Amino acid sequence: MARRVLILFSHPALHRSRMNAAMMAAVQELQGVTFHDLYEVYPDYRIDVTAEQKLLLEHDVIVWQHPFYWYMAPSLLKEWMDVVLEYGFAYGEEGTALRGKAVMSALTTGGPEEAYQHGGHNRFTMHELLAPFDQTAHLCGMTYLEPFILHAVNRCTQQEVQAAALKYRVRIQQLLA
Repeated sequence: MARRVLILFSHPALHRSRMNAAMMAAVQELQGVTFHDLYEVYPDYRIDVTAEQKLLLEHDVIVWQHPFYWYMAPSLLKEWMDVVLEYGFAYGEEGTALRGKAVMSALTTGGPEEAYQHGGHNRFTMHELLAPFDQTAHLCGMTYLEPFILHAVNRCTQQEVQAAALKYRVRIQQLLA
Protein backbone atom coordinates (compact mmCIF):
# COMPACT_ATOMS: atom_id res chain seq x y z
CA MET A 1 0.00 0.00 0.00
CA ALA A 2 1.46 3.35 -1.03
CA ARG A 3 1.98 5.92 1.67
CA ARG A 4 0.66 9.48 1.53
CA VAL A 5 3.09 12.35 1.98
CA LEU A 6 2.18 15.80 3.28
CA ILE A 7 4.70 18.52 2.42
CA LEU A 8 4.29 21.47 4.75
CA PHE A 9 6.01 24.17 2.73
CA SER A 10 7.04 27.34 4.49
CA HIS A 11 8.90 30.08 2.64
CA PRO A 12 8.06 33.74 3.31
CA ALA A 13 9.88 34.99 0.19
CA LEU A 14 9.43 32.28 -2.42
CA HIS A 15 9.81 34.83 -5.24
CA ARG A 16 13.49 35.11 -4.22
CA SER A 17 14.21 31.38 -4.04
CA ARG A 18 15.07 29.57 -7.25
CA MET A 19 15.86 26.39 -5.32
CA ASN A 20 12.68 26.14 -3.26
CA ALA A 21 10.59 27.04 -6.30
CA ALA A 22 12.27 24.26 -8.30
CA MET A 23 11.86 21.79 -5.44
CA MET A 24 8.19 22.72 -5.18
CA ALA A 25 7.64 22.27 -8.92
CA ALA A 26 9.39 18.90 -8.87
CA VAL A 27 7.03 17.31 -6.32
CA GLN A 28 3.78 19.27 -6.46
CA GLU A 29 2.03 16.97 -8.93
CA LEU A 30 3.24 13.61 -7.61
CA GLN A 31 0.45 11.13 -6.93
CA GLY A 32 0.08 10.60 -3.18
CA VAL A 33 1.67 13.94 -2.29
CA THR A 34 -0.24 16.85 -0.78
CA PHE A 35 1.71 20.07 -1.17
CA HIS A 36 0.54 22.56 1.45
CA ASP A 37 1.99 26.09 1.22
CA LEU A 38 1.50 27.59 4.67
CA TYR A 39 2.23 31.19 3.60
CA GLU A 40 -0.32 30.91 0.81
CA VAL A 41 -3.01 29.40 3.04
CA TYR A 42 -2.30 31.51 6.15
CA PRO A 43 -0.96 34.94 5.09
CA ASP A 44 -2.52 36.32 8.28
CA TYR A 45 -0.95 33.59 10.48
CA ARG A 46 -4.41 32.51 11.66
CA ILE A 47 -3.93 28.77 11.48
CA ASP A 48 -6.97 26.52 11.32
CA VAL A 49 -5.83 23.96 13.87
CA THR A 50 -8.67 21.51 13.19
CA ALA A 51 -8.02 21.51 9.44
CA GLU A 52 -4.28 21.10 9.95
CA GLN A 53 -4.72 18.21 12.37
CA LYS A 54 -7.07 16.53 9.90
CA LEU A 55 -4.39 16.84 7.19
CA LEU A 56 -1.85 15.24 9.51
CA LEU A 57 -4.18 12.33 10.22
CA GLU A 58 -4.70 11.71 6.48
CA HIS A 59 -0.97 11.28 5.76
CA ASP A 60 1.72 8.79 6.72
CA VAL A 61 4.80 10.96 6.18
CA ILE A 62 5.16 14.65 6.96
CA VAL A 63 7.84 16.80 5.32
CA TRP A 64 8.81 20.17 6.74
CA GLN A 65 10.21 21.98 3.68
CA HIS A 66 11.73 25.39 4.30
CA PRO A 67 14.83 27.52 4.15
CA PHE A 68 16.97 27.25 7.28
CA TYR A 69 16.55 30.78 8.70
CA TRP A 70 18.54 31.70 11.77
CA TYR A 71 19.04 28.02 12.60
CA MET A 72 15.30 27.40 12.64
CA ALA A 73 12.18 27.26 10.51
CA PRO A 74 10.52 30.42 9.22
CA SER A 75 8.13 31.93 11.75
CA LEU A 76 4.91 30.57 10.24
CA LEU A 77 6.11 26.96 10.42
CA LYS A 78 7.18 27.54 14.02
CA GLU A 79 3.74 28.99 14.76
CA TRP A 80 2.17 25.99 13.01
CA MET A 81 4.14 23.64 15.28
CA ASP A 82 3.19 25.64 18.37
CA VAL A 83 -0.57 25.52 17.76
CA VAL A 84 -1.15 22.34 15.71
CA LEU A 85 1.05 19.92 17.65
CA GLU A 86 -0.93 20.50 20.80
CA TYR A 87 -1.08 18.53 24.02
CA GLY A 88 -3.75 15.85 23.84
CA PHE A 89 -3.39 15.52 20.07
CA ALA A 90 0.30 15.19 19.23
CA TYR A 91 1.74 14.41 22.65
CA GLY A 92 0.78 13.76 26.23
CA GLU A 93 -1.08 10.86 27.76
CA GLU A 94 -3.96 11.09 25.27
CA GLY A 95 -1.92 12.67 22.47
CA THR A 96 -1.19 9.70 20.26
CA ALA A 97 -2.61 10.87 16.92
CA LEU A 98 0.79 11.06 15.21
CA ARG A 99 2.38 8.00 16.76
CA GLY A 100 4.05 5.80 14.15
CA LYS A 101 4.12 8.44 11.42
CA ALA A 102 7.40 9.60 9.89
CA VAL A 103 8.66 13.15 9.49
CA MET A 104 11.52 14.59 7.46
CA SER A 105 13.10 18.03 7.26
CA ALA A 106 13.80 19.26 3.73
CA LEU A 107 16.02 22.32 4.04
CA THR A 108 17.97 24.81 2.01
CA THR A 109 20.86 26.82 3.42
CA GLY A 110 22.77 29.79 2.12
CA GLY A 111 26.04 28.60 3.59
CA PRO A 112 28.22 25.80 2.25
CA GLU A 113 28.21 22.38 3.91
CA GLU A 114 31.62 22.96 5.52
CA ALA A 115 30.16 25.94 7.42
CA TYR A 116 28.00 23.49 9.39
CA GLN A 117 30.74 21.64 11.26
CA HIS A 118 32.64 21.97 14.50
CA GLY A 119 35.17 24.68 13.76
CA GLY A 120 33.09 25.94 10.82
CA HIS A 121 31.42 29.32 10.52
CA ASN A 122 28.21 28.07 12.19
CA ARG A 123 30.07 26.06 14.89
CA PHE A 124 27.63 23.16 14.94
CA THR A 125 26.73 20.28 12.65
CA MET A 126 23.36 20.20 10.92
CA HIS A 127 22.50 17.16 13.05
CA GLU A 128 23.04 19.27 16.18
CA LEU A 129 21.17 22.28 14.80
CA LEU A 130 18.21 20.09 13.82
CA ALA A 131 17.92 18.54 17.30
CA PRO A 132 14.72 20.55 18.11
CA PHE A 133 13.01 19.04 15.03
CA ASP A 134 14.19 15.56 15.97
CA GLN A 135 12.98 16.04 19.56
CA THR A 136 9.61 17.36 18.34
CA ALA A 137 9.17 14.20 16.28
CA HIS A 138 10.23 12.05 19.22
CA LEU A 139 7.81 13.75 21.62
CA CYS A 140 5.00 13.12 19.11
CA GLY A 141 5.93 9.44 18.73
CA MET A 142 7.08 9.98 15.16
CA THR A 143 10.19 8.71 13.43
CA TYR A 144 12.54 11.51 12.40
CA LEU A 145 14.01 10.55 9.04
CA GLU A 146 17.38 11.57 7.65
CA PRO A 147 16.94 15.20 6.54
CA PHE A 148 17.22 16.31 2.93
CA ILE A 149 19.60 19.28 2.96
CA LEU A 150 20.79 21.45 0.10
CA HIS A 151 23.65 23.79 0.97
CA ALA A 152 24.86 27.04 -0.62
CA VAL A 153 21.75 27.27 -2.77
CA ASN A 154 22.35 30.91 -3.69
CA ARG A 155 25.53 29.89 -5.48
CA CYS A 156 23.97 27.14 -7.60
CA THR A 157 23.83 27.33 -11.37
CA GLN A 158 20.50 26.73 -13.08
CA GLN A 159 21.67 23.21 -13.98
CA GLU A 160 22.55 22.53 -10.32
CA VAL A 161 19.14 23.83 -9.23
CA GLN A 162 17.38 21.47 -11.65
CA ALA A 163 19.58 18.51 -10.60
CA ALA A 164 18.87 19.20 -6.92
CA ALA A 165 15.13 19.45 -7.58
CA LEU A 166 15.22 16.08 -9.33
CA LYS A 167 17.12 14.59 -6.38
CA TYR A 168 14.39 15.94 -4.08
CA ARG A 169 11.68 14.42 -6.29
CA VAL A 170 13.39 11.03 -6.06
CA ARG A 171 13.60 11.32 -2.26
CA ILE A 172 9.89 12.14 -2.01
CA GLN A 173 9.05 9.22 -4.33
CA GLN A 174 11.03 6.95 -1.99
CA LEU A 175 8.88 8.18 0.91
CA LEU A 176 5.75 7.19 -1.03
CA ALA A 177 6.84 3.54 -1.37
